[in-house]
Amino acid sequence: MTGAAGFLGSHLAKHHLEAGDRVLGLDDFSSSSMASAHYKDLLSYELFSFVQANITLAVSQDAAKHWASKFGGIDLIYNFACPASPPRYQEQPLHTMMTCVKGTYNMLELAGEFDCALVHASTSEVYGDPDRSPQREDYRGCVNSYGPRSCYDEGKRAAEALCFDFLNSEGVDARLVRIFNTYGPNMDPRDGRVVSNFICQALKGERLTIYGDGKQSRSFCYVDDLIRGIVALGALDENPRGPINLGNPNEFTMNELAKEVVHQIYGGREVPHREVVRWFEHKPLPVDDPTQRCPDITRAKELLGWEPKVMLGEGLEKTIAYFRTEHKLSWSSK
Repeated sequence: MTGAAGFLGSHLAKHHLEAGDRVLGLDDFSSSSMASAHYKDLLSYELFSFVQANITLAVSQDAAKHWASKFGGIDLIYNFACPASPPRYQEQPLHTMMTCVKGTYNMLELAGEFDCALVHASTSEVYGDPDRSPQREDYRGCVNSYGPRSCYDEGKRAAEALCFDFLNSEGVDARLVRIFNTYGPNMDPRDGRVVSNFICQALKGERLTIYGDGKQSRSFCYVDDLIRGIVALGALDENPRGPINLGNPNEFTMNELAKEVVHQIYGGREVPHREVVRWFEHKPLPVDDPTQRCPDITRAKELLGWEPKVMLGEGLEKTIAYFRTEHKLSWSSK
């Protein structure tokens, strides 16, 4: 599991550990933390091994091979190493691009050597700022290759191309999941993503930052739902030979999301419009920020028997409880 100390990696690793599987985690902590409770939780499992390693370097392959020689091989690789937070990947664009390209190349070589499947974490960002909605897997996207988000967007597109080439030229069982906006426990309160931003700002009594007019939309998938889909993809008997969207197709504008967060943090009471407005602060829309994001999950339903079960209200309630408990945040009136 690359990116094992991160948000999604930690959930995936824990899922397999609780199923009785032996897991090797790799992470360089460039966008995660040794101090996080979810990383420390993984270390408490007897079947979990961890190596601090950058997957762009050969040392990561060497560590995995050494581990495999000790425990009898590798059955499945999840390649989830890469900063996914816009502020984080824009702070380290070269590392982000190389993780997507060189790191993915290294893990695909490892999968070929051990004749195992590799599930690669791609992203809805490969669609860029789409001119159609919902986005199907055959949509080629509208991406800027020369902008502040390009290291991530184009890095992920290049990684997909590598997976395709290894699958078709080298026979490596590379599988692609395109992940749409996901939220839930283990999120970093400083990762700059909209759900964690809104929750943390509201819990600290700050105004919620809404970029642009707030009418841009996203679909939000609760992490437990996403993990079910990813695991199902890895367990398929045959390679689907194409990317699969995983996300919640219910769309919400940023204004709607902000109101729901404020509504829940006020204790579930109906909040008058005049009270909601005072919580919002509008700022200019960032460069290349997509105006719409919504998955077509037809392939996931057909191939994986998967669709999300947790709706936004329930998921936000659980996520807010996590930030209150784990990060000791609590709302107080100003």
